[in-house]
Amino acid sequence: MSLPGPDKRSESSNRKRGTKVSQQACNMEKEITKKVTLNYLLHVPQEYDPNADRKWPVILFLHGAGERGSDIEQVKVHGIARIAEQDPSFPFIAISPQCPESSDWARQKDAVIAALDEVMAAYNTDASRVYLTGLSMGGYGTWLLAADLPDRFAAAAPICGGGSWMDAFRLTDMPIWAFHGAKDDVVPLSESEKMVQAVQNAGGSPKLTVYPEANHDSWTETYDNPELYEWFLKHSR
Repeated sequence: MSLPGPDKRSESSNRKRGTKVSQQACNMEKEITKKVTLNYLLHVPQEYDPNADRKWPVILFLHGAGERGSDIEQVKVHGIARIAEQDPSFPFIAISPQCPESSDWARQKDAVIAALDEVMAAYNTDASRVYLTGLSMGGYGTWLLAADLPDRFAAAAPICGGGSWMDAFRLTDMPIWAFHGAKDDVVPLSESEKMVQAVQNAGGSPKLTVYPEANHDSWTETYDNPELYEWFLKHSR
């Protein structure tokens, strides 16, 4: 099989020396268009007035593996989507996408950001106060998206998740507050500890709250705590 775009100068030089060529240096450039679809819940606070000058902070919430599928009502079971369902005055514009069955947030990240962009363009949102959080599979997604787009989010709160320590250098300037249950037998505490330690070693200042008696559900106590939202609002880009 011959590869496209061989380096003719290298090929000619090797022929002159009598060298058999097994690999050739190539370069490819191509524009790719991608179509994405994603269901999501959108919470707009009761006080929102489209004609007012007020810009609202935004929370992007990534659910766990158990809420994947096509029934959007499942997303309301936990986390920010549950809080927003119970409190129409919740003072953030909240976006809670649903990951399709048999997928994950790494595979859906382009669709997630497209949904975020759609809402940001349609509503009076504050681009300097966009916050990211998620639980379990969504905790992994939070670490991933924060590292991929560190300039997009003002702060991140991953719950019982983990990530790649190799991304730590990308997170040194982002405020991060991680949460985990000490007795978690689904995602071990070491997953959060590894990421927090890696970001600290890279020069960042993340913090980690460990619930001594909590198993996998470390999100209910976290999302029910007003201090989380106060902490978010202290940070802007």
